[in-house]
Amino acid sequence: MQPNDRVKVSSSVVVFTHPAHRGSAFDLEGQEGEVLQVLNDWKGRPISPTLPVVVAFGKFRAHFREDELTLV
Repeated sequence: MQPNDRVKVSSSVVVFTHPAHRGSAFDLEGQEGEVLQVLNDWKGRPISPTLPVVVAFGKFRAHFREDELTLV
């Protein structure tokens, strides 16, 4: 996955920080967004984050594993 790719959440991912549902569980499965960045280095040093793909759904951003997303 590369920045600016359109993706769809393909598995159940529950968040509690969604602006429209703050404080309650909200499942992102089926939502479509745009990849902002794929985290793989920090200040020139390689890193291995648990949730490396940052996806934007409008103003809301969330981190995912690659197997939780499919390209649209």
